[in-house]
Amino acid sequence: MQKMITILGPTASGKTPLAAALALRIGGEILSADSRQVYRRMDIGTGKDLSDYRLAVDGSPVDIPYHLIDICEPGTRYNLFQYQQDFFTAYEQVRGRGAVPILCGGTGLYIEAVLKGYRLSPVPQNQALRDALEGRSLAELTEMLRQLKARSGSVMHNTTDVDSAQRAIRAIEIEQYTLEHPMPLRELPAVESLIIGVNIDRELRREKITRRLRARLDEGMADEVRGLLAEGITPEDLTYYGLEYKYVTEYVVGHLPFDEMFRQLEIAIHQFAKRQMTWFRGMERRGFHIHWIDATLPMDAKVEAILRLMADDRNA
Repeated sequence: MQKMITILGPTASGKTPLAAALALRIGGEILSADSRQVYRRMDIGTGKDLSDYRLAVDGSPVDIPYHLIDICEPGTRYNLFQYQQDFFTAYEQVRGRGAVPILCGGTGLYIEAVLKGYRLSPVPQNQALRDALEGRSLAELTEMLRQLKARSGSVMHNTTDVDSAQRAIRAIEIEQYTLEHPMPLRELPAVESLIIGVNIDRELRREKITRRLRARLDEGMADEVRGLLAEGITPEDLTYYGLEYKYVTEYVVGHLPFDEMFRQLEIAIHQFAKRQMTWFRGMERRGFHIHWIDATLPMDAKVEAILRLMADDRNA
């Protein structure tokens, strides 16, 4: 049976269109590895681009099946433990249909957790700890997290997904709990996968990020945030999701003018993409073999390159 294919890369590298094109060729279904696309009605800010999953074949549309998108409500705190459970459920369903699972996304922690099959447990909230940390700056919280990770040897919670004080406090809560309640390795087996990385030049990546940010704002990202606020989701809850929701919420509630929001958000997304690449390079140091392909190749050439890698892997 064909092993799972993983397609990873930084934001704006073109992962999803590539995964969809590959799925069309090999009879695949896509398992998303994105920590924010799990939320319903958070579409523009998370960059779901659901049109990427609809391809034209001989002039007719073909929908590529996808999973782990739009599975929970905004305002909730979806976490790594839940993702791992949801992933394995979807993975087994895809396998049961005889389709090839294609894991695709940029949340390195989610990808690594399911590939390694680590044991995870739901971590309860520690209100006393939260109260003690309230009012600390993100820089202070990040340093506390760094010290906890040094003590535990943890590879979870690098700065990729800890870009707000709320997220940093939750990460500290998890790391503290894990330190006090050591967990053995998960009994579920690791998922064997051929890992493909989409490599995009830094300057091209920056250009695409800026262009895509302008397009998403033009598409109504601020209106999306206003709609979520109108549902009763608090600004604090939206800020928790970081990046677009953090800065656009600040703009919508009047704390930032538009130009300053754009400037700060653009910088934050560039920094986020850099941290994603740092995580993926760390995966290589931790023993994962990532086959990097050039993002600028024509789509057919990228798909053919993956098919060759799949053939080589089968014959190895």
